[in-house]
Amino acid sequence: MPILVHRLAFELILDVANNKGLLQGKTIGVDASDLEANASMKSIVRRDTGDDWREYLCKLYAEETGDNDPTEEDLRRFDKTRKKRVSNQQWKSSTDDDARIGRMKDGRTHLKYKVENAVDLETELILAAEVYAGDQGDTLTVGDTVVAAQTNVAQVDADCEILEVVADKGYHSAASLDHLQHAAHVRTYIPEQRRTQRRKWQGKSAQVQQAYCRNKRNTRGARGRRLQRLRSERVERVFAHLLDTGGGRRTWLRGLDKVRKRYLMVAMAFNLGRVMRSLFGAGKPRHLAVLAERLRLLQILVQRLMAAWRSAHQVVTAMRRNKLTASVAVAA
Repeated sequence: MPILVHRLAFELILDVANNKGLLQGKTIGVDASDLEANASMKSIVRRDTGDDWREYLCKLYAEETGDNDPTEEDLRRFDKTRKKRVSNQQWKSSTDDDARIGRMKDGRTHLKYKVENAVDLETELILAAEVYAGDQGDTLTVGDTVVAAQTNVAQVDADCEILEVVADKGYHSAASLDHLQHAAHVRTYIPEQRRTQRRKWQGKSAQVQQAYCRNKRNTRGARGRRLQRLRSERVERVFAHLLDTGGGRRTWLRGLDKVRKRYLMVAMAFNLGRVMRSLFGAGKPRHLAVLAERLRLLQILVQRLMAAWRSAHQVVTAMRRNKLTASVAVAA
């Protein structure tokens, strides 16, 4: 099915959440993480010639030594001693053209995609779940993610409007702040990275400088610090549910469109779990089964307590009856 069908299904679940009062939408937190692509680094080839890693090494070895028929041991020794660098401008995957070479969260170099969420900080509802190429920076994609969240909120006719965006320091740049404040019309709370030199404003407009100063004032305020704590708690928790415990860190599909469809389905399942939790107190079928089991155990405990109370009541009644009989006999 086309990506349009998946987006319509995502908006349908957002509409259900809105009807249950779960869509606040005033303040959103934006953060990104990595998806491990279904491609291996051993499958990369040169963009210009199409040579794989071994063919590329053979050409380098022949240029340096003049030997056109090296052994595997010669290639390993040569590759170990030389300086290596693999860039997306020179290399690509032979099995997945959309995957990009990059460093994962655990430090490994792998072919990957980048996912970015816009999360309602009040209810932890995902308002936008976007997938980008793995080599795109956070400052380049944050504007598209915020616009996607605003579009999704507008499509469900919610009585709210996105007014504030909270993100970490990786999203800070003068251009992105200017775009968010003047194009997306939102208030930004994005801390700045520690700098050793003063920022230079030569060649930049006064509007960009005003956006930078406005964001700096917002971030250093009491509300800005509170929103940053809330973002680090709730947005990161959403990624933990989707990618770690939910098993979405590794994708088994190839191509940007297919990965986007799959990640939208994962985000839909998460939002549906939020609706279930508001209705039944459980967000997953397994959790609901556990609650039902606990309710059954509570029922059994109450039944046993009632049976013990009846038994004790019968014993006390019998003792009183025997005592009364004995007193009547003594009196007679």
